[in-house]
Amino acid sequence: MAERAHLAGRRGLLLLAPLALAACDPQHLADRTARSMAADVVLPVVSRDLPAGPAQAATECVLQNAAPAEIRALARDIGVEAGSQTRENVRNISLRPGTQSCFAASGVPPVL
Repeated sequence: MAERAHLAGRRGLLLLAPLALAACDPQHLADRTARSMAADVVLPVVSRDLPAGPAQAATECVLQNAAPAEIRALARDIGVEAGSQTRENVRNISLRPGTQSCFAASGVPPVL
C-alpha cells in the first residue's frame, strides 16, 4: 500500500515537472517581463479616456491582441511618458476586431 502511494506521488511530480521547467525557460521569462513592462506603458495611455477598472481591462485586451514585436516595442517606452508614436500604436491595436471583441466582452466602451 505504501509503495502504491509512493508511485502515485512520483507520477504527480512527473506531471508537474514540465510546468516547473517552463517557469525556468529564459524566453518565457523574457516574454512575461516584456508583457509586464508593456502593460505599464499601455495603462496610462488608455487611462486618459477610461476609469481605472475599464482601463485595466482595456490594457489586457490590447496586450492579448498585440504581436510579440509590438509588445517589445511598447515595453521600450517604460519609464517615460508615452509619445505620439506609442499612443498611435496602442490606438491601432485597439481598433483591431479581436481587440474590439475583447473590449465588448470585458465591458470596455468602444474606441472611436
